Amino acid sequence: MITVEDYFKRQIQLWGEETQNSLQDKKIAIIGAGGLGCSLAYALGTSGIGEINIVDFDRVSLHNIHRQIAFTIEDEGRYKSEVVADIIKSKNPFIKVHAYTIEFNEFQNIDKKYDLILDATDNLHAREEIDRFAKQRNTPWIYGSVEAFNGQVCFFDRASFQIFNIGEHKPAGVTAPIVMHIASFQANLALRYLTKLPIVKDKLYYLYFNSDGELITQKFNMPTQN
Repeated sequence: MITVEDYFKRQIQLWGEETQNSLQDKKIAIIGAGGLGCSLAYALGTSGIGEINIVDFDRVSLHNIHRQIAFTIEDEGRYKSEVVADIIKSKNPFIKVHAYTIEFNEFQNIDKKYDLILDATDNLHAREEIDRFAKQRNTPWIYGSVEAFNGQVCFFDRASFQIFNIGEHKPAGVTAPIVMHIASFQANLALRYLTKLPIVKDKLYYLYFNSDGELITQKFNMPTQN
């Protein structure tokens, strides 16, 4: 018989049983089950969070598979959120996972509360909607984006996503490792917040490789609302 103590042994060693057990009461929503969403689900789906809701109406395409780590060739044509949910449930017997194969505007009508929302989308308009939804629910959210060898992350609490220039932008491709790197950053912020560890909010992190191949992290304070 699998026990919580055995399954989460290393995390319990890190922060104790009380903190680990507190995660069981947490509910999060991951908006998007593509590159970032797959990696977020892997990282957080086996952390002890009690309920994860995965929202994505898209189906797996062949060009997704190289950087969206939950999918195999055999998954082509399946709903991404359902594939990811099945994998997480197979890895963690202590979790509830709900897959929503609907657009985000439909998901917003579901009367449910979340402790945290994670952005795993790929366009600014969707993030603007997430920000509006999160503010209406008085719920923080974590923004993440990737392009080429670059990425951005921000824990949005009082700051507004409206400061971004919401326009049309076509990404210049993306490497698989930076997707996992940014998702890992988001997941670490999420776990620290959910376990009540110190966290810096409303600060934008911009990570990129310079011309010498050095990884640079720049930090920008985001204007906050009173």
